[in-house]
Amino acid sequence: MGCRDKAPRASLLRVVSAADGVSVVADARSRLPGRGAWLHHRSACLDLAERRRAFARALRLAGPVDSSPVRRHLDAHVHTSGETTTDESGSSS
Repeated sequence: MGCRDKAPRASLLRVVSAADGVSVVADARSRLPGRGAWLHHRSACLDLAERRRAFARALRLAGPVDSSPVRRHLDAHVHTSGETTTDESGSSS
């Protein structure tokens, strides 16, 4: 959704609207109900999705969307897995 690159579903993170309708949450097991959008496990993809306001369009939400729960999930995923993420410019984060 952020960088618009295609990848197998197993390598993507599903994001769904939270019950409050204002924020989005990470659905790591792809089991939460509702409309979902898919995102790479990279903060650069999340940055692009936020910049393009893609969450509101993809999840059909009105108004601004709080994506901080997804950012916390991505940060925890990178720290626990020991992976480093790379943005489109090739720099590590």
